[in-house]
Amino acid sequence: MHAHRSFHTPPALPHDQVAEALERALRDRSREAEAADALVGSALNDDDREFVEHWCVEAGTRAAPGSPLLGLAGLCLGHTARRFGRLGEEALALVESLAARAEADPSDVDGRALDGWDDTRSFLHLW
Repeated sequence: MHAHRSFHTPPALPHDQVAEALERALRDRSREAEAADALVGSALNDDDREFVEHWCVEAGTRAAPGSPLLGLAGLCLGHTARRFGRLGEEALALVESLAARAEADPSDVDGRALDGWDDTRSFLHLW
């Protein structure tokens, strides 16, 4: 039997809920799925670029090696670059760093960070 994967775009949550979900996940890896939805919803739908970047940077710098939040932070920064046409210096350095880590060791940072770096370079014209 063939398994069907479905994709859903999580909504942007209020900022306090995003912050709480990410803080919980950064302390307790069993909460990472909830935080992933919060981060993706923000990256795709929140109009506050600085807030989105802040939580991507928090996830991308504080998550444990091997956490799926690392690759997701890079991917979400790519979405942010696409949506807003810019990233702050810290976020730009992080998305590049996460991609380098993913390339060096996919068990440390998953390949979504590479996709985020590709999006960032493309949408910010960094080729």
